[in-house]
Amino acid sequence: MNAELELVYVADPMCSWCWGFAPVIEKVETSFDIPLRIVVGGLRPGDRAEPIDRVRDYILHHWSQVEAASGQPFDHAGLDRDDWMYDTLMADTAVVTMREVAPHETRRFLDAVQRAFYSRRIDVTEAEAYRDLVLGFPVDPDEFVTQIRSPEMKAAAEQDFLEAQWLGVTGFPTLLLRDGASTLPISYGYAPFETVASRINGLIEKNYPDDAAGLVCDIDGGAC
Repeated sequence: MNAELELVYVADPMCSWCWGFAPVIEKVETSFDIPLRIVVGGLRPGDRAEPIDRVRDYILHHWSQVEAASGQPFDHAGLDRDDWMYDTLMADTAVVTMREVAPHETRRFLDAVQRAFYSRRIDVTEAEAYRDLVLGFPVDPDEFVTQIRSPEMKAAAEQDFLEAQWLGVTGFPTLLLRDGASTLPISYGYAPFETVASRINGLIEKNYPDDAAGLVCDIDGGAC
């Protein structure tokens, strides 16, 4: 097997279409024998954050679309906030921090942050929120909160933003197949699992035929 082969998932924990895609990427991770690496793209971090009053209607429109397409739960009252900035930097940094301290938990933690924001009305822009969000993960809550506030983890998140740009990503979610030298697109935006799995299978069979027997997902046979 090509040792460098990996799936790269570029997402943002405060991107509603990424929340819609969460069950799909979970099934991808468990169905294919290919490492999944998560890169946070930076939807509205820091200087690009916007006041909720300016973007609330636009965002709620997208939430309704995602809910209809994916069936994922949304609490629309979660955006009924005053003087609140839609700033994704803290959530981005938290996901990168989990990837640093417990890499095998990254996808599950991304899901937890998304669920907290979209269906539990938890303000994931606040560092203190993560004291409870990391319960059930193999990290110390106090240490985790300290780390997500650190300049080092913020810089690591910003490095992810640069990698997403280098990969040519212009929207989230984006799923790519990489072998260290080339990048092959699987999905730009939301797609159901069957579509995503079919695309992964096709790319592997076309570009890595020697590895295909051990990597492809037999949808028709129920192996997925």
